[in-house]
Amino acid sequence: MNDLVPVIPATPVSPLRQRLIDDMTMRHFSRETQRNYVRDVGRFAAFLGRPPDTATSEDLRRFQVEQREAGMPIPTMNSVVSALRFFFTHTLDRPDLARRLVRMKQMRKLPVVLSRDEVVRLLGATTCLKHQAALSVAYGAGLRVGEVAMLKVRDVDSERMLLRVERGKGGQYRNAMLPADLLTLLRQWWKLGREQGVMHHDGWLFPGLHAMKPISTRQLHRIVVEAAQAAGIAKRVSPHTLRHSFATHLLEDGIDIRIIQALLGHAKLENTAFYTRVATRTMHAVTSPLDKLGMFLPSEGTPPG
Repeated sequence: MNDLVPVIPATPVSPLRQRLIDDMTMRHFSRETQRNYVRDVGRFAAFLGRPPDTATSEDLRRFQVEQREAGMPIPTMNSVVSALRFFFTHTLDRPDLARRLVRMKQMRKLPVVLSRDEVVRLLGATTCLKHQAALSVAYGAGLRVGEVAMLKVRDVDSERMLLRVERGKGGQYRNAMLPADLLTLLRQWWKLGREQGVMHHDGWLFPGLHAMKPISTRQLHRIVVEAAQAAGIAKRVSPHTLRHSFATHLLEDGIDIRIIQALLGHAKLENTAFYTRVATRTMHAVTSPLDKLGMFLPSEGTPPG
């Protein structure tokens, strides 16, 4: 499966939809993004009751107002805005309409982060070497779940100790770190996968149920949830939790935030800086100016805590 292959609906494709698909394919949008954009533009067309290329600024305003009044979640509303902005800017060459779309502000929740002990327990609770290797890549290299799924065997560069991420967010290419212990684990998985007949030099690093297709992101999500339950971890865990934990643990170890930004593939430093809010070891390493005043030293016999 190639995630750059355009989405081909079962029904005949209209020229306008095909043009949208071609525009996304040309920009190396992932298969999932293409599917979502086609769906969201179709949602607007259904609201409009006529082809979306006939829309006016007032149509867009009414559409967003009705979405909000219907109680549509803010992340979903913003996803629709992204799809429509692309459609009007690139497919229709109507940036004037794209500017009429409003993104909703959303309070960003603190990410769930596992302690190092919890990571050890989670990885140890996986049911097979393939699953352990896949989750170890997510944590050890800080990859997104889609990036883990789309890795191929040839993306493992043991000479430079890098993982080549060719299908990152927004179609971006980058290099991720390849820790020595992770390479050892991947070599074990390669040997076992070859014995099982599911691993090939030009194949997927983590094949799905069919060796010619990669593991699905849904399956990776199920794997991490089941491993967390088996490990007795009560936190709400997803594959992205391992990426959050990777970034937070690096920050706590004193790694420069710009290096972490590059490892994560973040376009904006502010996205990486968000992890300073959950890096507890970094916070504990800071001495409060109140403590430096020395006004409230404990007296003898005062119990701690």
